[in-house]
Amino acid sequence: MKQKINLLIALSVIALITLSVVQCYLVKTTYNYKVAQFHSEIKEEIGNITNGYSDIDSAFVNKKELLYKQLANNYILDKKTKFYIKSALFQNQYRSELTRKLQLKFEREIPNLTINFAIVLNKFVIYNSLKKADTIFSEKPFIKNKLYGDLASLDNAFLVRNYVGTTSGSSLNQDYKLLTEDSMYVSVIDWETIILKRMRMILILSLFSILTLITLFVIAIKALIKQKKVSDVKTDFINNITHELITPLTTLGISTKILERKDIRENDAQFNSVLHTISRQHNRLHNLIDQVMANSLGEHEIELQKEKIDLETFLNAIIGDFKISNPKTYIITDFNTAKTTLLLDQFHLTTAIQNVLENAVKYGSTTITIKTALVQNQFRISIKDNGIGISKNKHSLLFDKFYRVEQGNLHNTKGLGLGLYYVNQIIKAHQGSIAVMSDLGKGSVFTIMFQV
Repeated sequence: MKQKINLLIALSVIALITLSVVQCYLVKTTYNYKVAQFHSEIKEEIGNITNGYSDIDSAFVNKKELLYKQLANNYILDKKTKFYIKSALFQNQYRSELTRKLQLKFEREIPNLTINFAIVLNKFVIYNSLKKADTIFSEKPFIKNKLYGDLASLDNAFLVRNYVGTTSGSSLNQDYKLLTEDSMYVSVIDWETIILKRMRMILILSLFSILTLITLFVIAIKALIKQKKVSDVKTDFINNITHELITPLTTLGISTKILERKDIRENDAQFNSVLHTISRQHNRLHNLIDQVMANSLGEHEIELQKEKIDLETFLNAIIGDFKISNPKTYIITDFNTAKTTLLLDQFHLTTAIQNVLENAVKYGSTTITIKTALVQNQFRISIKDNGIGISKNKHSLLFDKFYRVEQGNLHNTKGLGLGLYYVNQIIKAHQGSIAVMSDLGKGSVFTIMFQV
């Protein structure tokens, strides 16, 4: 059963992870689509604004083309080197003015976005009739090749468009053509925030669906674990009832064999003592169903049948019965209460004290000391054993329903975890209290207090 539950949980976790991964993939795909859509919108708007630069200031465009021709002529005439041409291109006198004009136009045309841009030169190639194509330079887009703009890096920028220009000219009766290519890159400030705002409904629904799946998964697992616990409790409950039946039956069997002895039958006192033991165990079997019901009740729901009981006589009877079924356990008594009488439920209290004694034996005790005393108008019963003891960090859990001390597994103990819970409920129903003092390897002391 445990393996099936573990397998089911593992499969459920895998299914949940798979669904979460698929959901994340769909969100990521949607995000990429929104980014591409946003870039397309920006490209279209900026493309309309720049319009090949001519609508910004045709004079600057003309001056740029004139600069290109001058540099090309100087190069063809061998007056300037490639390095000089490249330096002159990127340090032109028009870059700051044209950058400012473009910035103003972006601010005016797209006021809801903050845009940084850069126009980088990628190619500057001269073709003439006497020589093959002479490439001044041809490089991938780099920010160091910036002609205009205020971008400091292309890392977070995207390409808006490429602009290829051709110019014809003549130098020393040599015709040539000049090919230039530049690219515009744009970075929109806080563009991720803009995308996320556009996706907020999708993100909310996705997050809600994932949280719903996780919640349903947790609820299902809790229900499964609870069902398993109920099943385990049912099995342990049957084992516990069997144990409860065996204890009085063993006592009855031993008592019956004792009655077969001739010396017992001829001794009226011993004969009557054994008969009383048989009667008590018969009553215990008869009322066992009441004990089972009491295990499921709270302290305020237990119906007590109180009667006046002499505590020392009552305890001696319990000890006598316990010795018959546990002959190897040594019992020491130290009663200092001089025939104290209290109103108690004899059946429930008998079972409660027997549970404490049987727990002591179950967890390795060979000697049990039972003491009574009157302390500040309270009747105190102290039950001390020399068993394996209980760790201090488990004292607070000891009287919880279904709780069992882990060390019990070392002694092959079985039970439902209701024994001490039942004891606690019975003592509380009598308006009494029970406490434990113990440490691992040093035995335990259970102290029961009743108001006199």
